[in-house]
Amino acid sequence: MSNQLGKKIKDLRAKKGLTLEQLAKEATTEKTSLSKSYLWELENRESLNPSAEKLNSIADALGVSATYFLEDDVRAPKEKHLDEAFFRGYQSLGNEEKKQLRKILDAFKNE
Repeated sequence: MSNQLGKKIKDLRAKKGLTLEQLAKEATTEKTSLSKSYLWELENRESLNPSAEKLNSIADALGVSATYFLEDDVRAPKEKHLDEAFFRGYQSLGNEEKKQLRKILDAFKNE
């Protein structure tokens, strides 16, 4: 795969069991028209830069946020979002709770 955006689209599409034609149909809205050939080009060519509207339509059809496609992180969106939620929760803890979590993490490392 020649580009990160294309790989992400293709991987998510495959996980949902969608063909290019099905994704094109699901991603087409009143404002955005997508074709099977355009999606193939996104998946397989590096030079295309979809508009924000098209990227949002694809993201909605695949059940992710458009920012997922723009990030360098290639982990699955669910795992990434869980990590982000964990770190946000950690940051809101008091010093004692953070200290306890660090001890727990150290215990896991030592096993």
